[in-house]
Amino acid sequence: MKFPHIPKLRIGNLIADKAIIQGGMGIGISLSGLASAVANEGGIGVIAAAGIGMLEPDFKKDVRQANKVALKKEIIKAKSKTDGLIGVNIMVALSDFNDLLLTAFDTPVDCIFVGAGLPLSVPRILTPERMRTSKIKIIPIVSSARAAKIIFKSWEKYNCTPDAFVVEGPKAGGHLGFKKEQLIDSDFALEKLVPETIEVVKIFENQFDKKIPVIAAGGIYTGSDIYKSLEMGASGVQMATRFVGTRECDADEAFKEAYIEADQNDLRIINSPVGLPGRALKNTFLADVDAGEKKPFSCPWQCLRTCNVEKAPYCIALALKNAMEGKLLNGFAFAGENAYRVNKIISVHELMETIEKEFNQAYRWRTVKKHFQSIPECANI
Repeated sequence: MKFPHIPKLRIGNLIADKAIIQGGMGIGISLSGLASAVANEGGIGVIAAAGIGMLEPDFKKDVRQANKVALKKEIIKAKSKTDGLIGVNIMVALSDFNDLLLTAFDTPVDCIFVGAGLPLSVPRILTPERMRTSKIKIIPIVSSARAAKIIFKSWEKYNCTPDAFVVEGPKAGGHLGFKKEQLIDSDFALEKLVPETIEVVKIFENQFDKKIPVIAAGGIYTGSDIYKSLEMGASGVQMATRFVGTRECDADEAFKEAYIEADQNDLRIINSPVGLPGRALKNTFLADVDAGEKKPFSCPWQCLRTCNVEKAPYCIALALKNAMEGKLLNGFAFAGENAYRVNKIISVHELMETIEKEFNQAYRWRTVKKHFQSIPECANI
């Protein structure tokens, strides 16, 4: 690979100065503050739409409307703070996915990431003509090449194609698109998922005569990880966990401190009430749930279609909101596998500089290694 510095990321006519997307983190972990700071450093900053309306004072009066108002407000606020690229992450599993998608499409957002389900209905919701003429890029988040192919085939009948794909491996934080046993199975490692997805994407790039970048995600933490991802063919990376340890992250300081205080043994896989495994930091709240304690809650509406409200031991949206506000006795923090490596709070600017240095070091080490491997006596280095 020829890049001594983190390269640009091109998605159609959008160009990010650094091939880094800050992953969307809900509820309220990545809002306009973090997203705009990342955009100002050349990456793509992403606002998480999940539960965003819970930040509105009149949330329970009209949940659907509160979500739309809050999403639009945060996008406009982020764009007012930066000339860089801003995206929004909208989960397909949300009950108001259609509303949020349409709301985002009527804002100055640059790209929309759609995950937690296959976004097969997107062309129908937005209309193919609107998708083809809009500057806004639609980027599905998938956990396999098979999922990418299903999306392509579904959109094909509308003569539409995604603008890029994020391939998220099993080391990510939050809800995971894998079965528990797959999380430690090498067949589902990111190193396999990315090349497999690239091969599928090539077929449709030729069909639509369009470059469709594949972006690696899940466990990306250092500049060296970015280098490795580009070496396996990815056009860029999405990383979230490391951005929690920044001053601009929108979460309460207590949430950030939970990351700083965590060690590797504090990361665990939970069974989410919405029927998916998730990676989180263990704490008293989750220990109580494991012991069979039910956390009483009233549900103003079913925010996730897969949530069984009557059987759920707690409201995951409320638990995540409490954690974001620093009330960790009444909630918990989702976190990626590398969360224990966050050891101090720094600015997004400092973080991006550090990642750039790590990337350059990886480049120089790879260059030296290739040089020595070219010498027969050193071929096994």
